[in-house]
Amino acid sequence: MASHVIDSVFFKDLYGSEAMRTVFDDHNLLQKWLDYEAALARSEASLGLVPMEAATEITRNARAELMDKDAIKRGVDKTVHPLVSLIWQLSERCEGDAGGYVHWGATTQDVMDTAIVLQIKEAFPLFESALDGLIAVASQLARTHRDTVMAGRTHGQQALPITLGFKIAVWVAELKRHRTRLNENKPRVLTGEFAGAAGTLASVSEHGLEINARLMHELELNVPEIAWHTARDNFAEFATLLSMTCATLGKIAHEIIDLQKLEFGELEEPFEMGKIGSSTMPQKRNPMICEAILALARLARTQATTAIDAMMNEHERDWSSFQMEWAYIPEICVMTHGALELTHRVLSGLIVYPDNMIRNLNVTRGTLLAERVMLTLGQFVGRQHAHDIIYEAAMKSFEDRVAFADVLKQNSLVTQHIEAEKIDALLDPMQYTGLAGIFVDKVVGK
Repeated sequence: MASHVIDSVFFKDLYGSEAMRTVFDDHNLLQKWLDYEAALARSEASLGLVPMEAATEITRNARAELMDKDAIKRGVDKTVHPLVSLIWQLSERCEGDAGGYVHWGATTQDVMDTAIVLQIKEAFPLFESALDGLIAVASQLARTHRDTVMAGRTHGQQALPITLGFKIAVWVAELKRHRTRLNENKPRVLTGEFAGAAGTLASVSEHGLEINARLMHELELNVPEIAWHTARDNFAEFATLLSMTCATLGKIAHEIIDLQKLEFGELEEPFEMGKIGSSTMPQKRNPMICEAILALARLARTQATTAIDAMMNEHERDWSSFQMEWAYIPEICVMTHGALELTHRVLSGLIVYPDNMIRNLNVTRGTLLAERVMLTLGQFVGRQHAHDIIYEAAMKSFEDRVAFADVLKQNSLVTQHIEAEKIDALLDPMQYTGLAGIFVDKVVGK
């Protein structure tokens, strides 16, 4: 039985996706180790360091389904070494003297590092597709609600009218930047490792650079400039990027959670009959998908901290840091992809309540448009003096719970410059959304 939520029979699809779990499962990791050993043998054979028939035999046997996984596990337990039992087994499976050329010139960390990179390489298309799909559905939502007016809020309080499309376009712009960052990180993180025991390739120094180049060509990875056994910045950058992406998804989810509160009632995550919010309160329509996204965002943040911690290594090899990557990289990848899929699910079926948005525009009794009145009055009395006048009027409206328009119309400092009908027009929230629609068009197109 699984003992972690990303593999749990019950919870795994709230904490990840099947596709990303497959990328990081034991079978695929084993195959990546074997892919490295086979590619290394072929690269060395092409330079005459290993007999070509030996490389062919190593490649023929470098298949995860041929390996005795239980024997590998027993070997790990006995040797306290992650790879040597696999090297032994692969060597023994090869006919003739081919097994003697397995792992020639490499060190274990070369294989382990590159295997993780190869897994990340498989993960990239999943992230790219998920981000592209999410950007597309969010963009369509922004276009649909380009002119759906709602209250903009700052410091948790109503500020000025905006549109729902504007709010979502801000999300889209941020997601697009993450997509750009993913592209920029790709060539750095998809760099393999062939450096030997202390990183100098001393055992194959005559051909080391050429082996490195040919090996990375075989694996379709970038060639390292120098050994990175103790330089983990590329992984840290990748993990931080995923954590930032999750933070954006968490922000989106949290916003929907807030706006789904009955006191707001402006948005709601997808609902269909059969979705249950509470085992004891039948009326509840809880934002439980959004809560799962927010949980994933918080968990991903801790993995970014771990990634930074793993950058601090000693000397030319430090497995106390290196081994943390075996845990945090699969987790942050699985959880981030899960968060992307859940967010796509939420935005694809997002329920919007424009009537409630209009209702909420009026809860301040008109003070939502205080800025507009202030700037109009400021043309006659100066901005700061106008601010003082409108401030007092707004506070009176709030404290006495009376319409802001009525307070303004009873204030001679206002009415000597602005007539009553103009006051009513200035307090129309539908007419004060600024360039919200234009910004939507800039981000997502018309």
